[in-house]
Amino acid sequence: MNIPQTLWNLYQLKKNEIISVSALQGLQQKKLQKLLHYAWDHSGYYRSTFQQAGISKDMLDHTPLSKFPSVNKQILLEQFDRLVTVPDLNQEMLRQFDENSKTNRKPFLGKYHIVHSSGSTGKPGYFVYDHYAWDSMLSGIIRGALWNMTMPQILKLLAGKPRILYIAATDGRYGGAMAVGDGIDGVGASQLYLDIKTPLSEWVQQVQSFRPNLIIGYPSAIKILGELAESGTVSLDVVRVVSCGEPLGASLRKYLEDTLHTQVINFYGASESLALGAESDPKEGVVLFDDMNIIEAAEDGIYLTCLYNFVQPLIRYRLSDQLTIKAPLENSRCPFSRAAGLLGRNEDILWFEDQAGNREFLHPLAIEGFCIEGLLDYQFLQTGKASFEMQAEISRHACQESIRREMLYQMEKILAEKGLSYVDFAVYFADKILPDARTGKKRLIASYPRETRCAG
Repeated sequence: MNIPQTLWNLYQLKKNEIISVSALQGLQQKKLQKLLHYAWDHSGYYRSTFQQAGISKDMLDHTPLSKFPSVNKQILLEQFDRLVTVPDLNQEMLRQFDENSKTNRKPFLGKYHIVHSSGSTGKPGYFVYDHYAWDSMLSGIIRGALWNMTMPQILKLLAGKPRILYIAATDGRYGGAMAVGDGIDGVGASQLYLDIKTPLSEWVQQVQSFRPNLIIGYPSAIKILGELAESGTVSLDVVRVVSCGEPLGASLRKYLEDTLHTQVINFYGASESLALGAESDPKEGVVLFDDMNIIEAAEDGIYLTCLYNFVQPLIRYRLSDQLTIKAPLENSRCPFSRAAGLLGRNEDILWFEDQAGNREFLHPLAIEGFCIEGLLDYQFLQTGKASFEMQAEISRHACQESIRREMLYQMEKILAEKGLSYVDFAVYFADKILPDARTGKKRLIASYPRETRCAG
């Protein structure tokens, strides 16, 4: 997208923030009907599965979305060639293209933007966006990154030619890296990519030279930048931080806001639909972009229907994200629903079992409300059926013993509320909690060598 087109698309999208709830529901339904009919006419997979579910073409407009069959990653991998709606796409071609062009944002065949998942939950899948879907998604990402800003404020920011730093995994066709790069191009800003595998000495040199005023990336990586700023190793003057790709806990959010002296936006996205929502106020929760997606919450995760991608329709695609959907707040300025509760994955859950064989779970994000002064980050390690350890990273001026006491106190309360008082746990401290070497993201539940920890 060129700059005028980007701004026009953004303006059109932002108008949906001030319509009524009923108007938004009407917009959703109109987009959904268009998507369902397109999938019926152009996707052999969807047409056959709809028919098997007893849904005929003349029923598409009147059948509740919950009655349509769901899709998951395994089905996508197995049925990719039948699911896509264009004849010049197949999965094997995409794998070859991905292997030969991992380090650039070049579209496949000049017209398809290819994103692969990180593979953290198994075999990577490919998600395809044509130019229309990609531009729609970019508008959603820009809106989310600049959430709570008016168009005049956005225009003023962009007129200053912002310098945007992106810190994350950048060595593949990851959706975040590709979308941020194209989005920055679309608004005419300067950009610097820092891969999480880059040596810290190079970070310092490049950041000092580039002087970013807007930072986007994994919160675990931005935290390292905050520590460099806190120690005086780098000097930063930042107008906004956008956290994405990993859960953002309350303690880390507060640390980043206090250290970098700016607002932190918690962005919610996935490879399947890179613009799902944004959070500017933890009390409000993540505002879901209902004008771009329909999200159904269920016990086994969420069911995502992406309303703007017609090349690879994802209709009731199951993700293992755990969340509760709530209506907009009464005084909210927009009609979008909110995601409350957990925003992690089922893969990040700890399961425990008592002596009678009763099972109960604990999600590490259950302590996302921990807001302990000096606590920067944490990870879990399950050590048995009824035991776990927490590894904590604290700021260099924090009191280890006081943080340890508060963590033990708060965790005991959480375990009691969950009926897990029989579970044993301990708190350890580490100099750094490092990202997974393979995915570049910090894991909530990780295996780490005992000798790297020090008991507190």
